[in-house]
Amino acid sequence: MRIGFGYDVHKLVEGRKLIIGGVEIAHEKGLLGHSDADVLIHAIMDSILGALALGDIGKHFPDTDEKYRDISSIILLENVYNLMCKAGYEIGNIDAVVAAQRPKLAPYIDEMRKNIARVLNTDVNNINVKATTTEELGFEGRMEGVSSYSVCLLKAIDKGNQI
Repeated sequence: MRIGFGYDVHKLVEGRKLIIGGVEIAHEKGLLGHSDADVLIHAIMDSILGALALGDIGKHFPDTDEKYRDISSIILLENVYNLMCKAGYEIGNIDAVVAAQRPKLAPYIDEMRKNIARVLNTDVNNINVKATTTEELGFEGRMEGVSSYSVCLLKAIDKGNQI
């Protein structure tokens, strides 16, 4: 088994869609980034890459590469999933939290979990997503940005009794 930790943060700005966990959420602001800036998916990718000792998303999907401009983070997660499989691992579980004062994310969490589980080819019960406010403290509380943390447990793929 291997454990990884991920963290990501993006600034809230006008004129961008708010996409978290692969879900487009109606809000007056969206997250600024080279890709779709899906802070939750980015934290999850970093936790998987960390568990694999493969660096971070900046190494694999640099913001200097135009092919990643405005790309869906779900597509990037598929690439990380392929790296994980190639290394001989599967998801044990993921536990993630998104810190945002607004909008309230609870109505979207089930859809986020399903999106993540589908891409990572695991049962939705292996994916936990939580949302919290920061009680109006910090940049999240001032609604300047959104952050996300993720931990994951990877298990070696059972190859059975190969001879």
